Amino acid sequence: MESFDELKKVIAQLRAPGGCPWDREQTHESLKPSCIEEAAEVICGVNVLSETGNPENLKEELGDLLLQIMMHAEIAEEEGLFTIDDVIKGITEKMIRRHPHVFGDTVVSGSGEVLKNWEDIKAKEKEGKTDVTEYLPRAFDESIELIEVARKRKEDKLKKK
Repeated sequence: MESFDELKKVIAQLRAPGGCPWDREQTHESLKPSCIEEAAEVICGVNVLSETGNPENLKEELGDLLLQIMMHAEIAEEEGLFTIDDVIKGITEKMIRRHPHVFGDTVVSGSGEVLKNWEDIKAKEKEGKTDVTEYLPRAFDESIELIEVARKRKEDKLKKK
């Protein structure tokens, strides 16, 4: 994964002393608007691909969203919280656990059963952990607000052209 390791080094250098002042100033909080905007642009890329067959915009926007993930992981590593390798290990283990019909000996009859198993496994994983359901409504509201700010910013840019 030479290109992934290279990206990891680039992000670390951007945030290191002597790196980019803007990148060094970023925090988890300050990156929220960019994260929402890039996620929306991925959706745009999917729409462009569906309507034109051209994958270039989707490829670019997935890269921009990956940048957001890498920035959050780099900040978390600097704070001693976790690393991008921890993130990758966590999602890999989760996908294996939640797909026992692929990585184990569970037999399923269709996607409906897969989804039911997924939810059952997820519920077991969440036992004893912080229940985030009380945080989700506020996060969705904040996401909507951030989307509106991004939409206005994009509209303003288009008007200036």
